[in-house]
Formats: sequence, structure tokens, C-alpha cells
Amino acid sequence: MNEFLEFYNSTGLASISWQQAVMVLVGFAFMFLAVARNMEPYELLPIGLGIIVVNLPLTGMTVLPTEAQGVQGAGLFGIVFHYGLAFWNILPPLMFLGLGAGTDFGPLIANPRTLLLGAAAQIGIFAAFWGALATGIFDIREAAAIGIIGGADGPTTIFITAKLAPEILGITAVIAYSYVATVAFVQPPIMKLLTTENERMIEMKPLREVSRREKLIIPTVILVVVILLVPRSAPLISMFMIGNLLKESGVVPRLTQAASDVILYVATIFLMLTIGGQLVAERVFEFQTIVILGLGLAAFSAGTAGGVLFAKFMNLFFKDKINPLIGSAGVSAVPMAARTSHHLGQQANPKNFLLYHAMGPNAAGVIGSAAVAGVFLALIQG
Repeated sequence: MNEFLEFYNSTGLASISWQQAVMVLVGFAFMFLAVARNMEPYELLPIGLGIIVVNLPLTGMTVLPTEAQGVQGAGLFGIVFHYGLAFWNILPPLMFLGLGAGTDFGPLIANPRTLLLGAAAQIGIFAAFWGALATGIFDIREAAAIGIIGGADGPTTIFITAKLAPEILGITAVIAYSYVATVAFVQPPIMKLLTTENERMIEMKPLREVSRREKLIIPTVILVVVILLVPRSAPLISMFMIGNLLKESGVVPRLTQAASDVILYVATIFLMLTIGGQLVAERVFEFQTIVILGLGLAAFSAGTAGGVLFAKFMNLFFKDKINPLIGSAGVSAVPMAARTSHHLGQQANPKNFLLYHAMGPNAAGVIGSAAVAGVFLALIQG
């Protein structure tokens, strides 16, 4: 009997707390959303699996490497977190390489006005940043990390949080990806509230065809100009544009395929598992987590509203009207935000085909959020 009790006490069953049990259920909920509802499965499924694994007691999966022992005694997720994010921070730039290889700048080049919509949508970042500081709970580093959630850009959120506030990385990353996954639920009520039926029915003219030369020149110019203005954005902007230029060059199809396929998905696996691995019960069950959740929602909503309202403002000065719905795609949730704009436009007017138009501000939003992240790093880290 004593041997049985001794064995039982050495198992996770004897050590699991109710908080850990709840987090395991949260992990299963993420898996359900990914598998049964097909909601951002590439992100939510590995995040859910990571949550389950690290909240099972006594695994040691999150133990970080130490200077004295190196990786000896460190956990798998701790090693990936330390070298992939906190120390080297290479996983988000690798994801940007793959995202760039799958991005088409044609809509943005054909209608440069949409660049302004991407910039306007970044208001959510600053709203959350000042809101976080106003609570008195977070310091300026944590406020900057929380603010980036407003851009609805998971890799950028992870990149800046790992540099400025790694202690809240798991929370900010999961909240950012959660809002990306729920774009189709969060954005439409805001978009309908801020637009009239007639505005949603606006048909935009088909965009002109963009030449291969333009698709090579414009991303190169953006690469140079943005990095000159915001040098600290270089890890994200450079990899995003390099991936895009590999694709648009047309001469390195194998490199393009590797960037948009193998590299992107390998980085996604390790990044999402590690993010899930940061959501241990003792970190999640804190008051500040609830506050971050609310600030993230406010930021995402403000970004959506900012893009829509700025599109309405632009229509006061241009003869060729912009359907304000595409302004909501200025957040960086690619391509979910653009699809949402298209679907709402179709509901108002079946002749509306807004997807290609909305991809302009969507691509601009990626550039905008990465640039703002660079500004935060320059101002805060020096």
C-alpha cells in the first residue's frame, strides 16, 4: 500500500491544481475551435496542444536554460522560447519571410490611397498603448507590447513582446491570435454601425493591371524607405519584403516555395507550440490577464473603426468613392479582414467584389504595424 501511495504521489494526478485543470480544458477548447469549426487551425491547434502539455504537472517543459548549465535540465518549450524568441527572436522574422512570399502588392500599387487606410487602422495600437499606461498596472514596455495587439498582427505582437515584456508573451500572443481568429465576429457589428446601407453598396471600379516591373520596384522602395525611417523595424520589414521579392522576381521558384511553405510552417509549429507553452496556469489566473484581454479587444475595435472612418473621410475629397468597408481591412489580419469586408459588401450589394480592393489596406496594415513596432523599440529600448 505504501508503495502504491508513493507511486501515486509521484504522478501528475496527485499534483494537478484546479487552475491547471481549467487550462487543460482551455487547450481542448482551442483544439475544438480549430478542428470542428476550422477557426485559424494553423495557429489555434498547436497553441491548444501547447497549453495542454505545459499545464500537466511535473513535465518541466517550460524550464528555461541557465547560464550555468546551458540547456542541461531545460525543458523543450523553454529552450525554444529562450533561443527562438527571448534571446535570438528569429521565429517571427521567419514567419514574415513566408508571409511576404504569399503577399500580392498589386492592389496596393494599383490604388495607393489604400496605404492611408492601413495607416489609419493603426490608431488601435496607440489607443491600447495609452489605455494600458492609464490603468497604472503596466509599465511602458508592457504597454507597448499590449498596444501592438491592436494591429491584429500575431508575429509582430510576439516579436515586440519577446523584446520588451517576455513575461506577458503568452498572454499577448494568444489574445492577438484569438482576435485574428474571431475577425468575422468582432468586425462586422462595428462596420455596420459606422456605415450606412448606401455606403456599403458602393461599387468600386476594377483595379488596373499592375506590371511585373512595378511589383519589383515598389516593394524595394518600401524596404529601403521604411528601414531608413524606422531602422528597428528592419527584422520584420526586411524579411517581409525579401519574401515578396523572391516571389515577384519569378526566377527563384524553389526559394519562394521554401519560404512560403517549409520555412513558414516549421516556424509556425514551433512558434505556436511555444506560445501555448507560455500559458501556464499561474500566469493566466491573474487580474492583469483580464485587463489585457479587454485592452486587446478595445484596440482591435479602435483599429477597425479607424480604418472605416478614415475611408469615409477620404470620400469627401475624391470623386471615385471608396467603399468604407475596405477600411476595416487596414488591420493586419491577412486575409481574414479582407474577406470580411468582401462578405459584408456582398450582403449589401451582390455585385460588389471588394476582396481584391481590401487586400490593399490589408497589406498596408502589415507594413504599418511592423513600422509602429520599430518606433516603439527605438523609443523604449533606445
